[in-house]
Parts: sequence; C-alpha cells; structure tokens
Amino acid sequence: MVRRKACRGELPVSLPERIEILVLLASGNEGEDQSTALLTLNSWPLEELRQVLREPATPAAVLEFSATNLVPQREELGEPLLRNPSLPEPLREWLQNALNLIAEAHTSAASEAAPAPPAPAIETHEAKPEAGKPKPITAIQRTQRMNVVQKVKAALTGSKEDRAILIHDSNKIVSRAVMSSPKLTEQEAETYASMKDISDEALRVLNLNRKFMKLYVVVKALVNNPRTPIDIGLHLLPRVHEIDLKRLSVNRNVPDVIRHSADKMVRRKEEAAKPKILGSKI
Repeated sequence: MVRRKACRGELPVSLPERIEILVLLASGNEGEDQSTALLTLNSWPLEELRQVLREPATPAAVLEFSATNLVPQREELGEPLLRNPSLPEPLREWLQNALNLIAEAHTSAASEAAPAPPAPAIETHEAKPEAGKPKPITAIQRTQRMNVVQKVKAALTGSKEDRAILIHDSNKIVSRAVMSSPKLTEQEAETYASMKDISDEALRVLNLNRKFMKLYVVVKALVNNPRTPIDIGLHLLPRVHEIDLKRLSVNRNVPDVIRHSADKMVRRKEEAAKPKILGSKI
C-alpha cells in the first residue's frame, strides 16, 4: 500500500521529498513500480516540478534524472534546470545540446510537407487477429508512425532497439540525437562507429564524446570507416597502433588521404626503428 502511494506521489511528505522518492522508484529495475513512478513524474504539475528543479539544494540524482528522462518529454523543465547553479557542467552541456536538437526537430517538422493519407486496406484471406486481441506493434512500426520531434525524443530517451532503428533515419537530426543519448552503450558506440550507412554528422557527435573516444575499438572503427569526416580521421591517426596503421595503409575503402597518411606514419616509425650505424675515423 505504501509503495503504491509512493509511486503515485501520494505520501504525506514535502514536495521535494515526494519528487525525490519518485525519481528513486523511476530509476529502479522493478517494472511496474518503475513505470508508474515515471508516468507520475511525466504528468506532475509543471510549476511544482519547476520549483523543485530550480532549487540549488535539490539532490544531484534528481537533477540528473530530470535532465535525461523528463526534459526530453517536457521541454519546459529545461529552463529551471539550466538556471540551477548546482547542475554539473557536463550535464548542463548535454542538456543544452538535447534542447537544441529538439528545437531543430520542431523547425524541421514545421517545414515538412503534410504526410500522405494512408493507403486503403487490401482485402486478404489471411487469418485476422481475434476480437479484443489487437496485433502487437513492432518497434519499427512504432517509429515509422512518429514525426521527427517524437523520433528525436525517442532517440534521446528510448530503448536500445529504438536507437538501432533510428540511427538509420534519413533525417540527420535523429541520428545525431541517437549519438547524444545518455543511454548509449560502449557496444553501440563501437557498432555505430563502423557503420557505412551512417551520417557523417552522427560520427562527428560520437567524436565529441570523451567517454567513448577513450575506447581504442571506437577510434579504430572510426579511422577505418569511409563515412568518417577526413579531418576527424587525420586527427585520430596518431592514436592508431602500428599493426592497424599498416592495415589501414592498404585499405582501399578509406579516403586516399587517410591511407597515404597512414602509410607515411608507418614508414617514419620503421625508419626511426632502424639501428643507427656510426662512421669510424681512420
């Protein structure tokens, strides 16, 4: 009973304490409680949330959760968070970037042509789902029904499956949002860094991620990806191990300037490794 009340924000405690409890529950791994708490937060009165998020004494965990989980769905919460002096600077930078992406998406959506009407249903003799049991919607179908703003928000806060679909979206704002997701994993970063059908803008966003650029597998994938902008590839070359530089120097799939630069680096390393023969005087 107490836990159910907590998930609905009904405990007889102060407003900041109720919000902190809801964030704790929404951050947990217990399915139903987590979903209920998150739903409660997403429907909580805007002014009360703004009041809590602008308060410097609000716990860092509440600020972080709100920035990465609530603001993409409720953009109005971004302003009090950005004004809060207790918001860590890296999180402030990420939040400002996320809000910029959403703003770009709104502009893009406003300029898009009206969607074409759905095609009429075609009669088939296939078995129909039983009455009262609608056919489940797949992740692909769900994302196909989204507009660009919804896609950006899903890219920022959605699941790994959502990101795997949205990274291929034709709108570059969406793929940039995928790369900006705080939920992006190291494995995903490595996979996306090696994709040949990814936008160069998405790879630029990945290159700015300090956490993932510390991983050699990501660096190696980027320099070997023909989609990686040349300036980024050249900047990363000094970090590539010699054995991988040799392979890169004969890789016909990368731009010529990357391949030739790799070859020059290999030759310089080999020359530097040669023993120096000292002349003798008679």
